[in-house]
Amino acid sequence: MSKVLSALAVSVDGYITGRDPGAGRGLGDGTMLFDWYFDGDTPSQVFDGFRLSEPSARVFDALAGRVGAIVAGRNTYEDSDHFGGGSPHPAAPVFVVSHRPAPQISQAQTLVATGIQDAVAAAREAAAGKDVGLMGGGVVTSALEADLVDEVVLHQVPVLLGGGRRFFQELPRHVRLRLLEAVPAPGVTHLRYEVAR
Repeated sequence: MSKVLSALAVSVDGYITGRDPGAGRGLGDGTMLFDWYFDGDTPSQVFDGFRLSEPSARVFDALAGRVGAIVAGRNTYEDSDHFGGGSPHPAAPVFVVSHRPAPQISQAQTLVATGIQDAVAAAREAAAGKDVGLMGGGVVTSALEADLVDEVVLHQVPVLLGGGRRFFQELPRHVRLRLLEAVPAPGVTHLRYEVAR
């Protein structure tokens, strides 16, 4: 059965954007969270233009190769500068969780207004046996609350942003994680955790 995972770049103090994120400024003043995508010597096997360090390329391409569909929160979907609104996985269908209509939904994208469980179920079906990726702090938090998440990957960038959009929002209970892998790389440490059940 496919897994549900989140893999996001995050500051040491837990932010996935800097201050003042929004349309056209998806990362606010936190653009350094993605410097490691472009600062290396190894081209990504999955995405044109990504030049990663060798350790980052290995981790990133392995994760990206697992993903068959994406569930994104509306803010993440609309504010995503690096990916033109949508997803870093151009071939994967995107399921946008929102209770409001989202502009510019294409045929490869589906608006889901009935919640995270329906969005993940639809994404699993579309992923055809591959994994489902989660994008956005609200979506990850909702999926954790619903006990839908199997893995959490933090591409932890050595910076304290001090403000912005937090990765994890308040949860009603503790979620225990087991470290599966830690890969240090220039400008980032890749931490892969399994959600303990």
